[in-house]
Amino acid sequence: MSATADHAETSLAVRLGFQPGQVVQELGYDDDVDQDLRESIEETIGQELVDEDYDDVADVVLLWFRDDDGDLTDTLVDAISFLEEGGPIHLLTPKTGRDGYIEPSDINDAAQTAGLSQAKSVSVGKDWNDTKLKSPKR
Repeated sequence: MSATADHAETSLAVRLGFQPGQVVQELGYDDDVDQDLRESIEETIGQELVDEDYDDVADVVLLWFRDDDGDLTDTLVDAISFLEEGGPIHLLTPKTGRDGYIEPSDINDAAQTAGLSQAKSVSVGKDWNDTKLKSPKR
């Protein structure tokens, strides 16, 4: 194994920036989501993810989105309203060749229109990419 012991012990959720005690609101959940990623996040934050019925602001939004889920810009604007000021949105989209794939340029356009800045995009499992979007400070 080429990974160092320290790297192997760092969970995917920690590498993505999730921290203990954060409230993470999950939107767009369906049967196709990556359960390992969800479990890693819950283990890191020390509690279950909250859903769209949560009635307070969250520190982070975890948004699963596929090409046929509607308008990405509108969904991002809605997601911002669930967030603590300056909190990130982790936009999870299917990888190239998977059902529901979204072009990176479409993600960038939707993020810019919604007033978000794109931080980075990384692979999170065999089927999903995570594009971290930063919400504007109010």
